[in-house]
Amino acid sequence: MKLGIFAKTFEGTDPATVLKSVAKAGYTCAQYNMACSGLPSMPDEITAAEARSVAEAAEKTGVEIVAISGTYNMIHPDLSTREDGHRRLAVLAQHCATMSTGLITLCTGTRDPIDQWKEHPDNNSPEAWRDLLGAMETAIEIADRYNVDLGIEPELANVVNSATKARRLIDELKSPRIKIVMDPANLFEVETLGEQRMIISSAIDLLADRIVMAHAKDRTRDGRFATAGKGVLDYGHYLRSLTSIGFGGSLITHGLSANEAEGVEAFLTAKLKNGVGAQR
Repeated sequence: MKLGIFAKTFEGTDPATVLKSVAKAGYTCAQYNMACSGLPSMPDEITAAEARSVAEAAEKTGVEIVAISGTYNMIHPDLSTREDGHRRLAVLAQHCATMSTGLITLCTGTRDPIDQWKEHPDNNSPEAWRDLLGAMETAIEIADRYNVDLGIEPELANVVNSATKARRLIDELKSPRIKIVMDPANLFEVETLGEQRMIISSAIDLLADRIVMAHAKDRTRDGRFATAGKGVLDYGHYLRSLTSIGFGGSLITHGLSANEAEGVEAFLTAKLKNGVGAQR
């Protein structure tokens, strides 16, 4: 597996500065965010020069851009807000090839009108699922147009809040463009070690054919998110489960501060070498 990090972990508004920090911390790849180019994460416009500068910085630093963050609330209660997200998604997708990447990560959304990462009781309604199918169909049309894949991430606060729902979405839409970003810390809050292991291994087995990227953060004993290696997540089990399905993609850490980056890189490298094997 290749070790990577969210590029926006580091300060900077130009890709050369940010990706240099990524490489210095020991990572070989990154999930990029247009904020690292001094733009909104979902810009109204990206110039050809701005897109080229990302690829040039990646080549110069040796940091592969494995994905671009393209998260917006796909089931926002206001239709015009969803449509604005689709438009901005097309802007990102149009420039992915120039930025040397072919994957955009999405947020399947929530009915909460303010925070796209906040749980809402209507997320499990038939209407929310209907709206997600419609939004994903639009996103797939954009992905087909620009030859990119779309990474969705099962997480408790969103409409796709389990591996089972992610599998349902894949099966109903029947598009090879839909891929999975696996983050085990988004699949549980407070569970016993045995329950945690069962949830993670079952999710990986169920979605094995679509997993293209893995995330690395953690959970505290009381259910809060934590930096990878500083919580209760069984990383040995997680990484062995990924290896068991033949996963050899990128393991991308996030939810940490810049000054924690080197320590997390050392932690993940040690875990990978402990019977799993790391690609360096």
